[in-house]
Amino acid sequence: MAQRVAIKSTSSVSWWGRFMTTEALVAYLFILPSVIGFVLFYAYPAIRAVGISFTEWNLLSEAEFVGLANYQEIFSDERFWRSLTNTLAYVLWNIPLQTVLAIGMAVMLDRFSVVLSTLLRSVMILPWLMPNVIVALLWLWILDPSIGIANVLLNAVGMPEQEFLGSPDQAIAWIAIINIWRHAGYTAILIFAGLKTIPRSLYEASSIDGANNWTQFLRITLPLLRPVLVFVLVTSVIGSFQVFDTIAVTTDGGPAGATRVIIFYIIDEVFNRRISMGTATAASVVLFMILLFVTIVQMRFLRSSHSDLADYS
Repeated sequence: MAQRVAIKSTSSVSWWGRFMTTEALVAYLFILPSVIGFVLFYAYPAIRAVGISFTEWNLLSEAEFVGLANYQEIFSDERFWRSLTNTLAYVLWNIPLQTVLAIGMAVMLDRFSVVLSTLLRSVMILPWLMPNVIVALLWLWILDPSIGIANVLLNAVGMPEQEFLGSPDQAIAWIAIINIWRHAGYTAILIFAGLKTIPRSLYEASSIDGANNWTQFLRITLPLLRPVLVFVLVTSVIGSFQVFDTIAVTTDGGPAGATRVIIFYIIDEVFNRRISMGTATAASVVLFMILLFVTIVQMRFLRSSHSDLADYS
């Protein structure tokens, strides 16, 4: 019995010792500023927001606890469901098109020479380096129905003029196209980096077995890009659900509310329609729960914890 206690004590000391070495203490000091920043500016405000979502608070008086009343209010609000539908429409336009385009661009870069690939990557990253407001203004001028160059080009090839951002049926799709133009190059570079981690020997062996380019892409490239694709899809979906600045500059939620996404609903509740921190934070908590659910589903579906490269080793 004494020997068993001694062994247990030794193991606990060694476990504690691994976390309290000089190297570990130095590492803790390096990450301490980031941890403090995360707690102060992310964790605490998030927890505080959950508490506010159960209150009625207009910033001018004391917050009054109302339980689930704010959640009942937003779930019965047609504007909330309309904003959520618009957000989902934007995500369904943005994510598939951006991902497919970025994969195609990345594969193209991988087939070019080093010099040409480097030059193209430098050009492709430029839209992403531009401030989003500038990008939105640029496309607002291009797609202007009266003076924009887009309708000039359509007239030149004999096609009818379009309303673009002024059409309720087209506006959300064009918002997605604007953001695809800005982010596709950056996403392609991330995927290109993932392509460089795939051993060339796998392609050579599959070529000997008679596999063509399409078979290699489906059986080798896509499975081995899984870690990068998980990162790209998760971050892209989260960013898409929070789209705001492009819409604020180009359509301001119009026309006829066609681009009024969920962030606009939250801002309206605080600044425009009424000062209601309770309903605004309740909508924010609902948005967080949606993003959490979508992220978990993506990571489970894409098997983010599994490495296909291990299957080839």
